This record gives sequence, C-alpha cells and structure tokens, in this order.
Amino acid sequence: MFPAILSSLLVASTLPTASNAFDIVKDYSGTNFFQGWDFYGSWDNLTLGDVWWLNQTEATAEHLAYVNDAGHAIIRVDNTTNVPLNEKRNTVRITTQDLYDWGSLFIIDVLHIPYGCSVWPAFWTKGPTWPDDGEIDIIESINLNPNNQMALHTAGSCLKDDSVPQTGRNVGQDCSTGSGCVVVQTEQNSYGPGFAASGGGIWATQFDISGIYMWYWGRANIPANLAQATSTSSIDVSTWGTPSAAFPANAKCNLTEHFTPQQLVIDITLCGDWAGVPSIYGSQCGHMGPTGTCYQDNVVGPGSPKYDNAFFEINYVRAYTATKAAPTAQSTASSATVLDGSSPTATTVVTVVTTGNPSGAQATALSTKSSAVKSVAASGIGLLAGVLMTFVMIDGL
Repeated sequence: MFPAILSSLLVASTLPTASNAFDIVKDYSGTNFFQGWDFYGSWDNLTLGDVWWLNQTEATAEHLAYVNDAGHAIIRVDNTTNVPLNEKRNTVRITTQDLYDWGSLFIIDVLHIPYGCSVWPAFWTKGPTWPDDGEIDIIESINLNPNNQMALHTAGSCLKDDSVPQTGRNVGQDCSTGSGCVVVQTEQNSYGPGFAASGGGIWATQFDISGIYMWYWGRANIPANLAQATSTSSIDVSTWGTPSAAFPANAKCNLTEHFTPQQLVIDITLCGDWAGVPSIYGSQCGHMGPTGTCYQDNVVGPGSPKYDNAFFEINYVRAYTATKAAPTAQSTASSATVLDGSSPTATTVVTVVTTGNPSGAQATALSTKSSAVKSVAASGIGLLAGVLMTFVMIDGL
C-alpha cells in the first residue's frame, strides 16, 4: 500500500506550483561568462570525436572561446585551419567548477547552436564521476537533424515513467542503455539553421527528487518572467505549463540512486560514436563529400565553409535554488562537502534546503550517491522538492 501512496504523491508533486520561486545563485554572462568554468585541455577520449578540446589559454588565443561585442559568449570549432590527414580539429569543452545539488534551477538562453555535417554539440550535466553519477542531456543533436533531443543516462537500471504529460516524443524508455531514455522535441526550430533564423530560444531544467523536467521556448514564445529576468531576479516556474520532457521518479527509477550533485557542461565534438557512425552519418551527409566518411569529408582539409556555423552563441547560463544558497568553495581541490557530509571528488557544491512542495510540507534535501532522506512534515507526507535547472541545450536525434 505504501508504494501506491508514494507513487501518487510523486505524480502530484512533479510539476511546479505557485510556491515554486527560485533565487539566483550563479550568473554566467557578459565579460565574466568564462569565470567559473574549467577547460578540458585534451583530446575527446569520452565520445571519441576527432577533436582536441583546448585549454583556456589556447582556446582564447585561437579565438575559439570569447565574448563578442554584443556581450554574448562564443564557443566554436576552428574553421580557419587546414587539418592534415590523421590529425584532429580544435574545439572547446567547458565544465562548471561548481556542482548543483537537488533543489537548483538552471536556465540557458542561446541564440545559435552549432550545426552541420559531422557536428555534435551538447549542453548537459554530469556528476563528479561520469557516468556513474548520472547525466542529463538538455541540448544535443548531430549532423543535419531538424530537432533537439533530451535524455537521461544512468549507470544502473532506470525506466522512464509516462504518467506526467510532456510535449516531446519518447524514443527510448531505458535510461541505462547507451542512448539513454530519449525524448525528441516536437517544437519547431529547436535545432539547426531554423533555430538560428528564428532568434534562438531558452531551455530550462528542473532537477528534483520527484522528477527531472525540461522546457524549451523559441524566442517568440518565451514566458514573460523569463523574458524580463535579470541576473539578480528570482524565477517563478508555476506558469511554464507542460514540459517538453518529463522524467518523473517512479517505482522503477529512484533518481537519488542514480544522480548526485551535477556540473554543467558545454562542448562541441566532431564525428565520434554518434555523429560519425557510418549508418547515421551516411543517411544524412554521405553525399556531401568524395569518400562518404565523416572524418575525411569534414575534419580533414579546410575548415571553411564546413564549420562556419559550428558555434554556440550564448546570452547567459544561470543557476537557481529554492532557497538562496550561494556556492561555497571548499578547502581542497579534491573534496567537496555535500549537505549530508559525504565527500565526492569535486571542488564546490551548492547545497539546498527546499522551501516546500505542492502539499505545503517542508523537507530537507539530503543526497548521497545511493540514497536520499525523505522528510515527513506538516500533517501529510512531504516529498523532497528539488533542483530546478534551466539551460538551453540540445540532444541529437
């Protein structure tokens, strides 16, 4: 009987209500956008793309990571170098130095997302130990895909529950598979040239123990409270409506067993084990060059015009929490104290005490890699309210 009650409560608490106001704790924008990010500084040994992710000094010198005259952050693929055979092309991957626990809100406002044959951009989150601590793909797509896709990735068994409405289309239900549990966006112009031509848009992600939810709005449909938001204002999510993707916690997926505090990641790779898979690349781009292969027809040789559109242009990335709790630097580079006192490998963690849930019961968010403490408060059963993260990112089709 208890599992049935718990399941009902999880469904009831999944979507934000009028009480869900979030205070900003971190703003990445303007001339200071790149403060608080680490540059990868190595080849792509994660998705096996044909790139070097440069360190900050190199990326700045090569004009692959900079803030333009409009105050927008640019992260791009090198389009000026003639790359010889058996060499890789330079690009960028950055990761936040801060981690954000259950109870955070992240928003990303993007004007342009990288696209084109061989191109694989992403805006996503990960725990300190990837992939064991979970992955949330917010913006990701490849090649000539017309849509963004969103996904969760878990190291252990986690099945997506469809009890909460979403506007996107399910492609995979098992989050532990290689592709994860995937939702393809159905909104127009969520990726590619259409996205840029329509002025870009905003993605938002809620990271909550009751569920992980993602919204997307094109520039013409951005909610008023987001359009009017500043680097210091709070955000109320109660008017956002049906999410693009909904991943509610359920009896077959206890999210706190699969996700720890998350870092934000922005990267661009080329080819690799998705965009470069022959059957996938060939169906979209096989006719674009003499060999029909991703690496030889794109990465090798001149970078222009092939990679002229392979860049992010970002207005801002912002992180929020249900109660104001600014990131707190730890005393060593090898440890960070989470709310419950555990010490994963990281430098900074934003801890959150939740302010409430739809029933009005208060709870304290306590998370570890394999467990979470659920509080009982007021006269009903309270569920831990969680992290709301808003980003603008795409995950490929």
